[in-house]
Amino acid sequence: MKIALDPYMLRALPIREMVRTVADLGYEYIELSPRDDFMPFFLHPRADDERVAELKSALDETGVQLASVLPLYKWSSPDETERQAAVRYWKRMIEITARLGCPLMNSEFNGRPEAAAASEAAFWRSLEELLPEFEREGIALNLEAHPDDFCEENDPAVDLVRAINKPYVNYLYCAPHSFHLSGSDPGADIEKMLRYAGDKLQHLHIADTFNHKGSSGLRYILNPPGTAARIHQHLDIGQGEVDWNTFFSTLRDMNFDGVATVCVFAWEERARESSAFMLDRVTKELAR
Repeated sequence: MKIALDPYMLRALPIREMVRTVADLGYEYIELSPRDDFMPFFLHPRADDERVAELKSALDETGVQLASVLPLYKWSSPDETERQAAVRYWKRMIEITARLGCPLMNSEFNGRPEAAAASEAAFWRSLEELLPEFEREGIALNLEAHPDDFCEENDPAVDLVRAINKPYVNYLYCAPHSFHLSGSDPGADIEKMLRYAGDKLQHLHIADTFNHKGSSGLRYILNPPGTAARIHQHLDIGQGEVDWNTFFSTLRDMNFDGVATVCVFAWEERARESSAFMLDRVTKELAR
């Protein structure tokens, strides 16, 4: 199993310093997430040959490895121009990931929940173009459901991943999305959701969150009433309401052996302390 850090809270550091900081914290793996000087959100990658070489050199110097690369593009957009642009961005990022020697990418379904059918159709069109690229480069792909995507819940997301019917395309369970993944359930039956994913569960995102459905839906009060906005957090373990005992015991019982990425985003002012705490806790729970 690989325990990785998503270094988003360290994104203001130059690339070489970011990698050194991750190494100093004790992590052996990085999940490279969007940063403006390399792989921005929803835009064409900015990394040229020199910047790719800089990252590869920093990884070689520190011994830290890339567990995965996480781009976010609008590949499920019902707007065809937007979708085609996303496919171009994906192709470049697949090329960069291959040059970095990383065997895995992961991402979100994207698209729009109010246009779910059109978004899913766009998703399949993008896959038709991109799956041959993944196969040619020998790169696997893990997909997660995200609040406000066209597919937001655990079981439908697992079913969609299974429908792709490729052994190298698998499922990512994001713990801070648990209360969205569980749909109308007032809580979140984490064990049930993890076991539903079964052998397709190859990746975890680990951070805590509050149950936005708690207190009869009054945990958070959003105005105007009825707004379709989604809310969740990426907190240190113990700061929210995820059932961590169930989460970790279920994973141990399932003999989980994929990638577990620490993805706390809430504490940039104490990013190092948060990242160190999370590494210690996840290691104790999953590296038994």
